[in-house]
Amino acid sequence: MGIHTMKRSTAILATVLVASAGMLFAAPAGAKTTSVGGDYAVTVNGTTYNAAAGKETKLRDVALSGPIVVTGRNNTFTIDPATFGVYDYTLTGAPDTQRMVAAPTVVFASKVPTLTAAQRAGARLSRLEVKDDSLVAILETSAGKLKVQAKDGAQGGIFQMEPEFAAPVEIVHTLGPGLFYFVNEFTGKINFGDGTDAVTSGTAAHQMLLGKDSPQVATKTLQTATVTKWLVQSGGRMGGVLGEDAIELSAGATNCTSKCQAQNRINGSLPVPPNPGNPTPIGG
Repeated sequence: MGIHTMKRSTAILATVLVASAGMLFAAPAGAKTTSVGGDYAVTVNGTTYNAAAGKETKLRDVALSGPIVVTGRNNTFTIDPATFGVYDYTLTGAPDTQRMVAAPTVVFASKVPTLTAAQRAGARLSRLEVKDDSLVAILETSAGKLKVQAKDGAQGGIFQMEPEFAAPVEIVHTLGPGLFYFVNEFTGKINFGDGTDAVTSGTAAHQMLLGKDSPQVATKTLQTATVTKWLVQSGGRMGGVLGEDAIELSAGATNCTSKCQAQNRINGSLPVPPNPGNPTPIGG
């Protein structure tokens, strides 16, 4: 199952930002913008792997002595084999036309599957593939496996987890400090963000921080202002979608568990509503 393709945004506001020589300046509405790009480095057992541009790093069947640290230009996070969880998923705020923060911001404090000790026993890194701005990591035990796919982008469909165990797996999402889930006034759907308006010019320019949980073959079992719980079927996934992809008027993913990427792409073909104004935390 492929990760959503990260899309390049067209202008939503009267002006958009483009990057040139490391500086930000205004461009006419409707001008196409291009992300600066990403570059993942991954630290496993104290060794950092960061292949040259266009090259790929691959590891197979590695016993782990500690967490896997993923460091990108646009986002960073840690995978802990002790829990199979992802921690401190952070947007760095690096200069980029599509960035949604201007300083490092923890979007998710954690994304943790609820697994038994037996399911987690003997965890190893069965597969790691890192090339430029993309990553695939698979943690595996005798009971099953969890695949993490990520894209080092400022926004778009840039993260997902896919559990494959004998029974459905609960995944618990906990937002970072200052972020909250809210009902989007324009779509009626649940998004998350920090409520900060976009800044359209200057060195601190950024788009509004907006995201959503992106389930496939998964059922939500809890929704609060800062936590969601999802029961994910084997072969399903829990994705994370940021920016324009998070608010466009889509019908949602189908119940597909194999080779679903093409069938579920919308490729910017759907209308994008305005940014929500003064969003209110659920239950607030």
